[in-house]
Amino acid sequence: MAKKRVHVFISGKVQGVFFRAYTQEEARRLGLRGWVRNLPDGRVEAIFEGEEKALEEMIRWCHKGSPGARVTGVEVIEEPYTGEFSDFRIRY
Repeated sequence: MAKKRVHVFISGKVQGVFFRAYTQEEARRLGLRGWVRNLPDGRVEAIFEGEEKALEEMIRWCHKGSPGARVTGVEVIEEPYTGEFSDFRIRY
């Protein structure tokens, strides 16, 4: 199966609720690579690369989020796969 890449922006109460740590845990569980970070406007931004099925599962998870999160929106932008990541990390 071909690998894909998505750039995701998550809105709502997604900072201060361990969203990035849970995102990293879920992405690694699914075998995805990339990164996640908080944005100054209160959203969370992430890039995920991996198998299409795993990406779909990760996007579903983003709609739910971590315990304590209240997700109000998820914007998904498909981008060309690059294979530039060796792991999934939290960016600061």
